[in-house]
Amino acid sequence: MLIDQFISYLEAERRFSPLTVKAYRRDMDQFVGYLMDEYGTDDLAHVTTTQVKSFIVRLKEDDFENRTINRKMSTLRTFYKYCLRENLIDKSPMTGIKALKQPTTLVKFVTETDINKVSFDGDADFATMRDHLLFELLYQTGMRQAELRGLKDGDVDSAGMVLKIHGKRNKDRFVPLSREMIQLIGQYQDLRDATFETKADRLLLNDRGEEMKPTYVYNKVHRMLEGVTTLKQKSPHVLRHTFATHLLDEGASLIAIQKLLGHENLATTQIYAHNTIEQLKKIHKQAHPKGY
Repeated sequence: MLIDQFISYLEAERRFSPLTVKAYRRDMDQFVGYLMDEYGTDDLAHVTTTQVKSFIVRLKEDDFENRTINRKMSTLRTFYKYCLRENLIDKSPMTGIKALKQPTTLVKFVTETDINKVSFDGDADFATMRDHLLFELLYQTGMRQAELRGLKDGDVDSAGMVLKIHGKRNKDRFVPLSREMIQLIGQYQDLRDATFETKADRLLLNDRGEEMKPTYVYNKVHRMLEGVTTLKQKSPHVLRHTFATHLLDEGASLIAIQKLLGHENLATTQIYAHNTIEQLKKIHKQAHPKGY
């Protein structure tokens, strides 16, 4: 089946993460389901531009947001580029399909004041020290939760004071670590090794000495942020946004932040500039005599 071939291509050649591949398959299955319901066919090789446009209309009628619809169109665009490359079709039905306009939304982040409210009552036991390190790594490096879960002891260069992060599409990047972070990692490793006789080959482990699951990391971060911020979203990705926003507020360049975050395109990093602009507007309105 074409979708299975496409998914294999995403996994083997594009090296997309399992979560991304899952999202692509879900989008493709939804499109095929629509074709079956509306046109009585699942023939992806003979889809027309009109059928794609009608799919967009259906998504709008079902109250999908423009951002979500654009993502699904991106999936179809990638799929039909693959089909063209493999000579499975002569022309892509995505020709002329333009992205829908999306409202500019500001990135959600935790303020510096609120971040400093996160505290850990001593690091005497393994779980507390692990949670402390988990939080600091996310906030001080801006890594993704999947990157955090994949860290190994060998990724920490204590002498060079840098951390190697294995990012998307098997691309590595290096992020500097503070002396305090190096010290915290060393203390954690000593306590971890004394706690577990047999353990998973990961830097951070759950309470049973096993590799952490995504929900495990999410729940930990959610509980840490629950008492310090009114943000509705309290996820590991919020700490990634917070890392980038705080750097930009303190004068870091977008190019430097791009490298630290592991973004392929600077355009992806530029979303954080909107926060700074809005903050400047707010300050000007409050402080300038005629800023009202």
